[in-house]
Amino acid sequence: MDATLDPVRRRLYLEAMGIQVWRRRAGSAAGEGGEAPADDVSTLGWDDLRAAVAACRACGLCATRTQTVFGVGRRDADLMFIGEAPGAEEDRRGEPFVGRAGQLLDRMLAAIGLDRDQVFIANILKCRPPGNRDPKPEEAAACRAFLLRQIALVQPRVLVSLGRISAQNLLETDEAVGRLRGRWFSFGPTALPLMVTFHPSYLLRSPEQKARAWLDLVQVARRLRGA
Repeated sequence: MDATLDPVRRRLYLEAMGIQVWRRRAGSAAGEGGEAPADDVSTLGWDDLRAAVAACRACGLCATRTQTVFGVGRRDADLMFIGEAPGAEEDRRGEPFVGRAGQLLDRMLAAIGLDRDQVFIANILKCRPPGNRDPKPEEAAACRAFLLRQIALVQPRVLVSLGRISAQNLLETDEAVGRLRGRWFSFGPTALPLMVTFHPSYLLRSPEQKARAWLDLVQVARRLRGA
C-alpha cells in the first residue's frame, strides 16, 4: 500500500480489506461507547469524504442508523442549506429533507426561483437520532468536521441555517431561533454570510410563521443577486 496515502483513505482501504484499525477512545469526544472521531478530514475530496462519513463510528448513533445521510445537491452551489438531523424517511433513503418538511423546503426554494438541484443541502448530524430526539452536543461535535469540509468544498456564497439546532450549533450560541432568524451573521474564517430561518418542520406545525420565513428568503435571494 502506498505510504503517502492520507490517513483517512489509508484507514478506509484497510477496513475494506477486513483489517481492523484501532483508534484511541476519547472520553468527551467519543459519545456513548463510540470510537474517537476519525482522522483529519480537512483535505478530503468529495468521494473520500462521503466514504469517511459512511464509515464513521465516532458516536453511539452508528449503532442505530440504517445508513448515513451525507447531503445532496449541486457541489458548487451558490446557496447551501444546513438542517438539523435526518428523520426516519431520510434514514431509510439516505437523503436529507425527503419527507413533508422536504416538500415544503422545495416549495420555499421555488418561491425564490430555485430548485433542489441548484443548491446543496446538508445537516448538522449525518445519522438519525433515535426517536428524532435533539442531537446531543457530543454527537454534533463528532460530525462538525464533516460539515465544515462540505462547506469548504461547496464554497457557497450564502449559507442558510434551518431551525434552532442548526443555528445554535453553527453560531455556537444558546440564543432562541426566534431571536436569531432574519439576521445576517458571518460564519467561519471567510466570514461567509449566514441567514437563520425557521426549520420547515416548525413551519408545518406553525403555519402562521411562514410569512416571516418568506421575508428571510427574500433577503437571501437579494444577497445572491448582489443587491
